[in-house]
Amino acid sequence: MLTHYGFMLVKEQPANISPQPKSFAALMEMYEINYMQLRLLCGDIRILPKDTVSRVEGSIPVLLSIEENTRHTTTLLLTYLFHENDGSQDNRPDMLVRVYHDSRQAEVISHRCRLSEDRIQYWGKELDTMLLCRWRMNRFLYKWTNYLRRQGHCFS
Repeated sequence: MLTHYGFMLVKEQPANISPQPKSFAALMEMYEINYMQLRLLCGDIRILPKDTVSRVEGSIPVLLSIEENTRHTTTLLLTYLFHENDGSQDNRPDMLVRVYHDSRQAEVISHRCRLSEDRIQYWGKELDTMLLCRWRMNRFLYKWTNYLRRQGHCFS
């Protein structure tokens, strides 16, 4: 604090301070960015058909499957189709994403691990572990959707 002519002046922090990585504030910001990324890939998510496949020449097809659609949320599955023609179901990454239309956020709620068949979910973990796990998975979604957009994928 600074004083000047009997008045107390408070030194203000700049308004554009980014949240600290791996913090709760940064996670909320990541949810907002993931929502924007998904909208750029999909357009209006609420009107997509149950299953949509994006195919780009020279790239692996990507499946977006609507698992649940309500007034305020949409839950979707996003995965590569590595073995589209032979009927195999081993498509990874395999992410379940909940989109919150009213708050304009999207979060990864579950994903299938690369090395095992276990689905990773966040409930039942300690708070710090849960925050870091959510940070990593949502950061992965952010990077993956950026990559898909650069390749030319589109679901709208």
